[in-house]
Amino acid sequence: MSVPQRNITAQEADALEHAPGRERENLEGWIPPLASDEEVRAALEKAFDYRGEITITLKTGDKIEGYIFDRRTGHTLSDSVVRLYPKPGNQKTSISYADIAALAFTGRDTAAGKSWEAWMKKYNEKKAAGEKNIGLQPEALE
Repeated sequence: MSVPQRNITAQEADALEHAPGRERENLEGWIPPLASDEEVRAALEKAFDYRGEITITLKTGDKIEGYIFDRRTGHTLSDSVVRLYPKPGNQKTSISYADIAALAFTGRDTAAGKSWEAWMKKYNEKKAAGEKNIGLQPEALE
């Protein structure tokens, strides 16, 4: 059985087009507490969304700095892993959540201030100042 389709009004379309985004937290420099399993999981979820480098201190005392690109959560911390590109190098590394003693958001968040609204504000300021050939230019990654 098919569901009947209905056309939406222009007002409804505008409301969908301008839906509020998620508020980004400023996590640069944050060292989350990792006292409980839930705190470990919550901190690594934030680290996954973070667009900067993090430093993981293992229970062995070793430190690994890098960029988290994936995480796989299981039923326990031992069943869960975070995957990252360590700095320097391009070898992927997997670390069990159970092996993590500390986590720090040590790198600059490359996505901070990069919202559409922030870009439009800069664009309109440049346009008002009479600048020409205004467009999206990538920022140097260091």
